[in-house]
Amino acid sequence: MTTAVEPATQHRVRRCELGAFLRSRRARITPEQVGLPLSGRRRTPGLRREEVAQLAGVGVTWYTWLEQGRDINASEQVLDAISRTLRLDPHEHVHLFTLAGAPEPPTEAKECSVVTESMRAMLTQLEPFPAAVRNGRYDLLGYNRGYTWLMGEVDAIPFEDRNTLVQCLLNPRWRERTLGWEENVPRMVAAFRAAMAEHVAEPAWKSLVKRLKAESPLFADLWSRHDVNAEPIPVKRYRHPEAGLLTFRFTYLYTGRRSEVLVSTYTPADEETAAKLPKTFD
Repeated sequence: MTTAVEPATQHRVRRCELGAFLRSRRARITPEQVGLPLSGRRRTPGLRREEVAQLAGVGVTWYTWLEQGRDINASEQVLDAISRTLRLDPHEHVHLFTLAGAPEPPTEAKECSVVTESMRAMLTQLEPFPAAVRNGRYDLLGYNRGYTWLMGEVDAIPFEDRNTLVQCLLNPRWRERTLGWEENVPRMVAAFRAAMAEHVAEPAWKSLVKRLKAESPLFADLWSRHDVNAEPIPVKRYRHPEAGLLTFRFTYLYTGRRSEVLVSTYTPADEETAAKLPKTFD
């Protein structure tokens, strides 16, 4: 028999999760990343509460109460400011609004602030070579038209499902385009487990693991093995429905010293692949 959780209890749990989430996001941002000068030794990593409050334009006491899980209201504008200060990606941005009990942010707010205008320009300049931006959780944060041509209509994938691990495990059409899928997926899961070592208590990561274990027997089996492997896959092959066999070499460019956000570029590994890439995009 399932016992319903009282709304008041749900609210308290969300507030506690909100505080833990904000503290974890604050701890990963260095003063240098936000243009603050170093001022003596710090007992804990990341920004101080007063620094987040200053950068977001909110009161220190108010922000402290928010991290403490107190029952205070936060406007969408304030949550947006905190999200920008903590450099949340689109999934984390939506998660912040959910935990704070705020209306879901508009679609345009889901666009990743981590993907800067210069990064978007770089993605465009790389065309027709496919290129994408993702984080350590394999969430797709940005991509160019070459990537959409290679993998299919990515824009049609629901926002919350734009995760390459989710697509590889749960989307048959995605698997059909990826050759060597059986060898690559175990390495992806092992890399995901290695990355999660820094995020074991974070709700977004735990939620993704819970979903994949429930929906993919393969993931559940691989996860139970506790394999870890942070070595990237240098070459991948794809089967495009019109172009046929394609082989690419991968280059991974991290966007900062401590950042988990990276740009992956797909460079043709042979002349045949280069010749098959589209000259223009409709």
